[in-house]
Amino acid sequence: MPSMRSMMCSLLPLIGFVSMAAAAAPTPVSLPAREMPAVEAKRLKAQAQRVTILRDNWGIPHVYGKTDADAVFGLMYAQAEDDFRRVERNYINAMGRLAEVEGEAELYRDLRMKLFIDPADLQAQYKQSPAWLKKLMVAFADGLNYYLATHPEVTPALITRFEPWMALSFSEGSIGGDIETIDLKQLEALYASGARFPLAPPVLLSSASMEQGSDLDKEPGGSNGFAIAPALTKNGRALLLINPHTSFYFRPEVQVQSRQGLNAYGAVTWGQFFVYQGFNDRVGWMHTSGGGDVIDEYLETIIEKDGRFFYQYGAEQRALKAVDITLPYKTSDGMASKVVKVYYSHHGPIVCAKDGRWISVRLMNEPLKALTQSFIRTKARNYRDFYKSMELRTNSSNNTVYADADGNIAYFHGNFIPRRDPKFDWKHPVDGSDPATEWRGLHTVKETISLFNPKNGWIQNTNNWPYTAAGPYSPKARDYPAYMSMNPENPRGIHAVRVLENKKDFTIASLIDAAYDTQLTAFEPLLPQLFVAYDELPADDALKAALAPQIAALRGWDLRYSLESTPTSLAIYWVQDLTATYGPVAKSTEVLVLDYIQAALTPRQRLEALERASAKLTADFGAWQTPWGEINRFQRLTGDIVQLFDDSKPSLPVAFASANWGSLAAYGMTSKQITKKIYGERGNSFVAAVEFGPRITARSVLAGGQSGDPASPHFADQAQMYARGELKDVLFYRSDVEKNLERRYRPGD
Repeated sequence: MPSMRSMMCSLLPLIGFVSMAAAAAPTPVSLPAREMPAVEAKRLKAQAQRVTILRDNWGIPHVYGKTDADAVFGLMYAQAEDDFRRVERNYINAMGRLAEVEGEAELYRDLRMKLFIDPADLQAQYKQSPAWLKKLMVAFADGLNYYLATHPEVTPALITRFEPWMALSFSEGSIGGDIETIDLKQLEALYASGARFPLAPPVLLSSASMEQGSDLDKEPGGSNGFAIAPALTKNGRALLLINPHTSFYFRPEVQVQSRQGLNAYGAVTWGQFFVYQGFNDRVGWMHTSGGGDVIDEYLETIIEKDGRFFYQYGAEQRALKAVDITLPYKTSDGMASKVVKVYYSHHGPIVCAKDGRWISVRLMNEPLKALTQSFIRTKARNYRDFYKSMELRTNSSNNTVYADADGNIAYFHGNFIPRRDPKFDWKHPVDGSDPATEWRGLHTVKETISLFNPKNGWIQNTNNWPYTAAGPYSPKARDYPAYMSMNPENPRGIHAVRVLENKKDFTIASLIDAAYDTQLTAFEPLLPQLFVAYDELPADDALKAALAPQIAALRGWDLRYSLESTPTSLAIYWVQDLTATYGPVAKSTEVLVLDYIQAALTPRQRLEALERASAKLTADFGAWQTPWGEINRFQRLTGDIVQLFDDSKPSLPVAFASANWGSLAAYGMTSKQITKKIYGERGNSFVAAVEFGPRITARSVLAGGQSGDPASPHFADQAQMYARGELKDVLFYRSDVEKNLERRYRPGD
């Protein structure tokens, strides 16, 4: 790496500049470069001297700055060192500019973002920000720009200069934000040829076409969070399990500390300057996806008059707002662009059509408040401080499991919950012409579903409903409107209660054991039905003899996964066949797939699925009696954002399984499987167990490693631990980091 001294001799290398306000501009590669002004170069170098980065023997950056802004500067620089491509990609996607890199296929993904994200609006919000937050946003941009200035060998895909206001485009931290719930195929169907009304048949999406696939087509995202009160722990201190289930390599592990009270450790989403799931020396927070209904769809009654569109609202006919959105995209010859005219009612943008009606969507879009909440919670010193951050009510897509050094444990089921008339079915589009369907402000935090120090002494959430979060001391559904909790119970929730209830003397080690308990609860109701179906077969039925060994193996199975288990392989392939075959039907009837499989299938269908599963295992691996560890593997070959897998190349066996089947330690494949083996892409990504008290004690593990560079020793140095479910000691205190130090430096060194 070139030294900072040599870089500064020439006033830093040339840095290309692209204004995000000019969204239709051609790719920045063709824009004239400019030198960083000497005054800016001097300022950034001075700030770098106020930052120290200590890399421990796992490559994890421990960033120390004089002020919060200095620490943010160093944190962003360190993130860029570890994986600049992922940092940049998150902002390319957040600002709706992916087609400028990937081409025309991403146009409607960009349109979806630009329906809500407007650079001019974000710039205005930045100007209105409080001074302390402006300093952090400036430091965010400066840290990334300083990295680019001192690493001329790095070629950005698009963003050659970061601006402070860009932090507002990606302010909340979830793997899939609210905007990404809008269906891209439906959006394209509406706008590809220009939105028209009455709807032409090719544009209208039928109900059937909107219900493709099943609830189990994709490995679930989500997370697990456990909190244990001091009364149930061996050391008399609160414990917290932090277990996000995201796509792998979506968040690295960091520590960021300043002399202004910032000292956060945990998982940070690439490109953001706040620890998203983690802890400081006093409190810890774990976000799990789910909560209440925070996004609503409105059926708009459209009237066309003289080429203009109006929509009915009460006795009024209001004009739809029409906006031309320019979508630049990369071509084989350079750049092109498409202009799409989109429409808005006062509810929000029109995003799809169904049954001859246009549908608008309303969701939270408060980037300034969201960014504020995301940062200030990391500096909370106690429950009161943390609760105050929650009162901003902009954590729209997550629940929160909490624990602190005072011995408190708590749970918030969601945070941003619009107040509505409960007589409407908010799971489905409501009539936008009826003023009674309006949001009526937000519920206060006190009004939402929450827990504080429940008498049972533990809290769990697995993206399930809150009504088992604390055993018999859980919130009661009858006390809340239905829209406050949208998810049902799930197999992981049933599993979590079992590993927590009636236990005491918890330690970090036993909490980790609970988080990796091997039971697969989803099979408990399903296998007895299979056995009954088999037992009732006539003796002369061909399936009786053909499936006898498989049934015997499954009868003898304890429903626990292990590397050596062949029943685990057979059971998982069996239920995968069932969900692939019957999932679309279940979804079309709005029944959960596992519920449909349990309630609606014939005995013959269950047995034939087992026969197909046996045949697939035999075809792929030579015998249906294939140990699970030979099938379920961890492999990280490249630093690409989209991983490729190869059965002929080295991989590691992994015992834990998909969250769909009740595995608390989740592990599943999300892309279309073109290999014979299953390679994990989502599930346990960052795991940490924390004990609070006078001194923090914690253990953690990342999927793979800290760095996105295959040449780095920290690209996959945690892989074997990860595959075994083992966690390393967290080095929270600087004295411990110094004892396990790999490198000490300042940004630019």
